Amino acid sequence: MRNYFSLITIFLSGLIFYACQDETSTIGSSLVTDETVILVDSSFTLTGRTLTDPVVQSRTITQLLGRLQADEYGNITSDVVMQFMPSMGIDTVGVTTEDIDSIKLLMFMTPGDFTGDSLVPMGLEIYKLNKQLPSPIYSDFSPEGYYDPNPIASQIYTGNALYNDSINNLSYRTISVDLPLQLGKDIFSHYVESPEDFADPNAFTKWFPGLYVTNSFGSGLIVNISETRINLHYRKHATYENSLGEERDTVYKLVRSYLAVVPEVITNNNIKFEMSDFLSKKIDAGEALIVTPTGTEVELTFPALDIISTYKQNAPELSLLNTLEFSIPAEEIENSFGIKPPDYLLMVLSKNKKEFFAENKIADNKTSFMGTYSPTDSLYSFGNLRQYIIDLMDQDEIDLSDYTFTITPVNLETETSSDNYYGTSTTYIVNVSPYVTKPAMVKLNIDAAKIKLTYTRQYTKNY
Repeated sequence: MRNYFSLITIFLSGLIFYACQDETSTIGSSLVTDETVILVDSSFTLTGRTLTDPVVQSRTITQLLGRLQADEYGNITSDVVMQFMPSMGIDTVGVTTEDIDSIKLLMFMTPGDFTGDSLVPMGLEIYKLNKQLPSPIYSDFSPEGYYDPNPIASQIYTGNALYNDSINNLSYRTISVDLPLQLGKDIFSHYVESPEDFADPNAFTKWFPGLYVTNSFGSGLIVNISETRINLHYRKHATYENSLGEERDTVYKLVRSYLAVVPEVITNNNIKFEMSDFLSKKIDAGEALIVTPTGTEVELTFPALDIISTYKQNAPELSLLNTLEFSIPAEEIENSFGIKPPDYLLMVLSKNKKEFFAENKIADNKTSFMGTYSPTDSLYSFGNLRQYIIDLMDQDEIDLSDYTFTITPVNLETETSSDNYYGTSTTYIVNVSPYVTKPAMVKLNIDAAKIKLTYTRQYTKNY
């Protein structure tokens, strides 16, 4: 549908005349010197298809752990391999190896951050890695051959027990696992002998390659671990002077986090996903589905040539392309586990997708765009594609790869900068990575996608 709005400039103070459908009022025409027409065109259509996306590169410290089978979604299993960043300093004053009491692996999650049945008991086992993890590492990584087959620890947990921590009223929930005491003693002794290894993550991972955490039993629950660390519990001996000037010995019981999973070291979700027949039939019927993690993405053929042709045919030399707004209606897929659409989708030129993630790029609103899901409006809005079309019109040649896009689910990491003087804050995207954090799915209604081109046509009348 094309709408035309004409604003006629005149020199009579206080009089403005308005016209529609490219028709100009004749009142005061002898005083008209030029005309500005704002055109809005929303007649464009695009096509798309679902593609499988079975392997992604994990670039997040969020860990996905568990097993889930959902008739409407499919079967997914995820376990984790992880390296650790060591603390550069360990407390050794008044502490010996014999003062190490225990060592614990702590896996933190926000309340309710799981998918599945909160009551089902789940078991995990922990193994020591015996060699360094490869880099880059992908979601189809098999840890076979990278770990000692004898588990060093195990634990049972449920989503319900993690969620209902009413006693401590904490803002997080924890899976706590006792690791072998000898591991704690070894870490302490190695620091005493070779403290330089703790200042160099590469040197440290050569000595301690990390851990492999996998499911031992249970199905029906996937948890999202947002932070992982290793705590050392120990005794510290000290001498103090009392009020009488007498020296007294005392022992403090302390706990310190000396190892943690951070972006600077490798962690990976090893994901196996088998899509349900329910979703496969939808895809075979031509529906555009985003299913994640390691499921599907959508390829779009954007109507760039049609947009450029329309603009050039209707806009003379004195014209301005104002906006090119793009959004796609989305439809939640009903399921029994409350699996929702992903929060963010990246729309990137397909030829640039691999480079985008390999080089840790951020959407530039020229060849890559972020779409945010609005539950209220049930759509993903990708903002203004104006600069993309302008740059495309400047090219000598345009081929299919210049308007073929991939829409893929992503994780976002943000930072907030505050201005205390004005009392304002600004949030910046600092990292965009392939989505590997929790089951998610959505149907994109490509046929109902909204593309709205707005441009201004201006020309001078001679009288």
